[in-house]
Amino acid sequence: MKKVFPPSELIINEDGSIFHLHLRPEQLADKVILVGDPGRVQTVAAHFERMECDIQSREFHTITGRYQGKRISVVSTGIGCDNIDIVMNELDALANIDFQTRTEKDEHRTLSIVRVGTCGGLQPFTPSGCFVASVKSIGFDGLLNYYAGRNDVCDLQLEEAFRQHMNWSPLKGAPYVAQADPELIEQIAQNDMVRGITIACGGFYGPQGRQIRLQIQDPQQNEKVEAFEFGGMRICNFEMESSAVAGLSALLGHKAMTCCMVIANRYTTEMNTEYKNSIDTLIGKVLDRI
Repeated sequence: MKKVFPPSELIINEDGSIFHLHLRPEQLADKVILVGDPGRVQTVAAHFERMECDIQSREFHTITGRYQGKRISVVSTGIGCDNIDIVMNELDALANIDFQTRTEKDEHRTLSIVRVGTCGGLQPFTPSGCFVASVKSIGFDGLLNYYAGRNDVCDLQLEEAFRQHMNWSPLKGAPYVAQADPELIEQIAQNDMVRGITIACGGFYGPQGRQIRLQIQDPQQNEKVEAFEFGGMRICNFEMESSAVAGLSALLGHKAMTCCMVIANRYTTEMNTEYKNSIDTLIGKVLDRI
């Protein structure tokens, strides 16, 4: 007998839409682009030949439309892995749960999900303006640790090596290493994106080693991060969502990856505040390749 998801767990609005995103199942495409900034949804959708729906709820803005014959949904998530927890679970529910019976569908629908964002570069080879594809993401947020099966979709050897290298404090919670879908990485990154390890931080300031008035627990954190190497890969960048996107997608049976444009290089202490004028190049590449 199929499990029935009660109203307290699967919250469906009166209009038949999912609780936070306010999308109905038929409004979601198989190809999904995630952006953090709600304003960037319109930037992506400006490339569409036509739009089917345009829905906003809080920081979640969705436009589904057509680009070169492909049906694509672009969804804003806001900032942080906590919001990714909402977005990924609700996208999966839209794809794989029958809202009439509140039961899982017989046939699994696999989504292809690409997060397009901005990040801080951590290496000399990740200057401002370059594009980074996150092959593996180290989650400082701890989100995936709340889900059964996290060890099945994580690189446990890299996790242990990273904890030892950092002399990781247990007060911070266990970091996890989620892996992007390899086929999607090849499809999107091709030969013009730097591939490497990304750290998804649980905040913008202290978790990324920034110090204004508050001191951080480990003043050498960023130097250790920059020096870490595993399996021939280095940690290329800081951002705030990639680990949850990759990890939850893997657990739910979807294909996902993150690619970001570097707008600040922590190694050289440079920052580009005019990045909004140039990120459209990355958006165009993803639309062409997804």
